[in-house]
Amino acid sequence: METILNAIRVVELTEALAGPYCTMLLGDLGADVIKVERPGVGDQSRAWGPPFIGGESAYFLAANRNKRSMTLNYDHPRGAEAFKKLLASADVFIHNQPSRASLQKRGIDAETLCAKNPRLIYCSITGYGFTGPKAEMPGYDILAQAEAGVMSFTGEPAGGPMRYPIAIADMTCGMYAAMGILAALFAREKTGRGQIIDMALFDSQLTWLANVGSGYLNAGASPQRWGNAHPNIVPYEVFRGSDDRYLVVGVGTDALWKKFMLALGVQNDIGADNRFKTNAERIKNRAILMPRLQDIFSKKTAASWLEKFAETEIPAAPINTVAEALSDEQTRARVLIVQLEHPAVGTAKSIANPIRFSNTPVSYRVPPPMLGKHTAEILRSLGYSEEEVRAMTAKSAT
Repeated sequence: METILNAIRVVELTEALAGPYCTMLLGDLGADVIKVERPGVGDQSRAWGPPFIGGESAYFLAANRNKRSMTLNYDHPRGAEAFKKLLASADVFIHNQPSRASLQKRGIDAETLCAKNPRLIYCSITGYGFTGPKAEMPGYDILAQAEAGVMSFTGEPAGGPMRYPIAIADMTCGMYAAMGILAALFAREKTGRGQIIDMALFDSQLTWLANVGSGYLNAGASPQRWGNAHPNIVPYEVFRGSDDRYLVVGVGTDALWKKFMLALGVQNDIGADNRFKTNAERIKNRAILMPRLQDIFSKKTAASWLEKFAETEIPAAPINTVAEALSDEQTRARVLIVQLEHPAVGTAKSIANPIRFSNTPVSYRVPPPMLGKHTAEILRSLGYSEEEVRAMTAKSAT
């Protein structure tokens, strides 16, 4: 079946995670993604490890399938010429260069490229965007998590601020960037013109405040650290079984609370206590309720409780390790692990794209590329002869 972005060419000049993750999503949708990398070095994430498999970084493998890699020294006259030829063939150009002056020096700033190609979708991903007092400052995931307020209420109540162990600012910005590019491509179908998209890690991470941000903006309420508990729902957190295995339970309504009490067999005890009959009362009396519930959970194994809750339709789940999550029967049934043959790794595995279409499914065509693997192939497609390709390599232009 034809893919959604069939015949759309994306030229990527990004490294690390936010930009590569964005372009991988576009590649999954069928775009021809060309990753332009520095000769001899490539994307910095190629060196981020361990673990390494066959000399390739597992980090790089996570965000670079469905791409072709070419190396170009775009500060070399011949390399710069080839880069501009490549950009002239692009529908989308995405970069993570924070310096406007550097982009202008090389003639790859938005104004220059969009004047030459009015249909181009030009997307930049930087720490803070190109406006505001922090424009062009260096940006990293941990800085965005810190400055956007997320770390201030993450962690245990008695602990300090906590960074999410996954690069959530990078991944969120990459997803928003992909969404913006798709919308811009749709708009181009109607107007015939491309546009400039200015994405920032800080902006994207700020969206994670969501209901917490609304609480402050509309009621002046600042969030506190709750650990695994929920500020607005009780019980909605972690419990430990008699075998020291953990599980989570979410009781989101008062009707569900009654079923929960029946499942625990305490409907005439805790379930009859007026201090716990409504969610508002349970929040008020959280400190009294939670130890009593934990005492009950300590009488049976986590697996026993999970079996009981499955029978009684109480929302609950085990806390899986990464290994358990990746081998879970649901993971297998939904085919959420992608396997692609790779010349150095053997079989490169990655997490699948979660979007499921009925008529234009995502596709997995190309493994994460070896550095510069497709340079000659792409140069030939731009009109360079075999002799010219060899000469460019000899003169360090690629």
